[in-house]
Amino acid sequence: MTTSAADERQSAYRWAVLALATLAQTGGCFLVQGLGALGPTLQAAFGLDAAQVGLTMSAAQTTPIVGLLVAGLLLDRFSERIIVGVGATMVAASLFGAGRAQNFSDVLAWLVVASIGYCTVQPGGGKVVAAWFSPATRGFAMGIRQAGLPLGAALAALILPAAAARHGWRAAFELGALAALASGWLFAFLYRPPPDPLRERKRSHGHWRERLAELAPRLPRIVTPGVTLVTVQFCITVYLPLDLRDRFGIPAETGTKLLFVAQFAGAIARIILAAWSDRSRRGRFFPLAMSMGAIVVGIAAYIAAPGASLWLVAALAAWLGFFGFGWYGPWIALVSEAAPRGGVGFTIGFAMAINQVFVVLAPPAFGALRDATGTFAYGWAAIAIAVLIALLSQARVFSRRSEGGG
Repeated sequence: MTTSAADERQSAYRWAVLALATLAQTGGCFLVQGLGALGPTLQAAFGLDAAQVGLTMSAAQTTPIVGLLVAGLLLDRFSERIIVGVGATMVAASLFGAGRAQNFSDVLAWLVVASIGYCTVQPGGGKVVAAWFSPATRGFAMGIRQAGLPLGAALAALILPAAAARHGWRAAFELGALAALASGWLFAFLYRPPPDPLRERKRSHGHWRERLAELAPRLPRIVTPGVTLVTVQFCITVYLPLDLRDRFGIPAETGTKLLFVAQFAGAIARIILAAWSDRSRRGRFFPLAMSMGAIVVGIAAYIAAPGASLWLVAALAAWLGFFGFGWYGPWIALVSEAAPRGGVGFTIGFAMAINQVFVVLAPPAFGALRDATGTFAYGWAAIAIAVLIALLSQARVFSRRSEGGG
């Protein structure tokens, strides 16, 4: 009876863990992922071109190329509460510093520092969800938790431009700092690890080279969809309002609201697609494949869209947001289940670090192509082609495995 009651309490607490991890994700990424919504404001404040706007996102995402891997290794050895709490504090302090910067270069420097702390939020939340939820519900739980990223960015699209318009861009950065600090500390004070064997797995002391060798055969399955889809996600995040303004003459204020539509659709999709991956007879990769195909179709429709019908543009934004952000739920569940024993944190951190290279490089490259050609269309077309190639290459692997029974 006592054991049963304890099991029920643990089962109930795992949903509290999920809520804490989701809140930490939402608050931590509120401004970091919401920089696209501030793009027009920062462009006007500092006289930036499109490539420089992309540099704001790159600066906030540079350190995680290495930092995510380091954070993953630390999470396999030390308490998630400490790692995430310290990281959130660093994000908050850096954003307060950026809000007091006197020039654009200083803003970029502070965003780089913020990115160091931000490294802990993504793998930290993914690790605790993997520890508390079984494979039968892990995709659904990961989807809810990962919905925190587009949800934070969606809230940023609604709140940050309004705050900047009323109180200036500095106030928007200070608001982002408060969100990161409050959500990170709440997680640090309330989270407790699970009392089961998975708790011991995080204490594994196996060498990272051994884990990487075991993971290597599975990497193409993880990396190929990850790097192409994360490129889609961040180019939408940074440039959708600017493209809508330049191409259709849609005011920046309306463009940020359409970005909210895309991000909110993505938040819902992360839950739906991840839950689908729990039940898919074809495995977790199948929802990713469907997302990739839908993105190719959506980008083609967006490029060919005639005129500035607001309803049509809103529908395309929702479509691209649903699949361009929603893919992450099933992907992170796939990553966690590809992990070698004792290396969940390392695997999540390593996969995210690879993605991070494209998060850093894609936005300024996309913006530079626009500056050179005068249109974003070539950039969207290049992304669609890359996603299609990735889809076809992985579909062949998927088909061969299905025929071979595995």
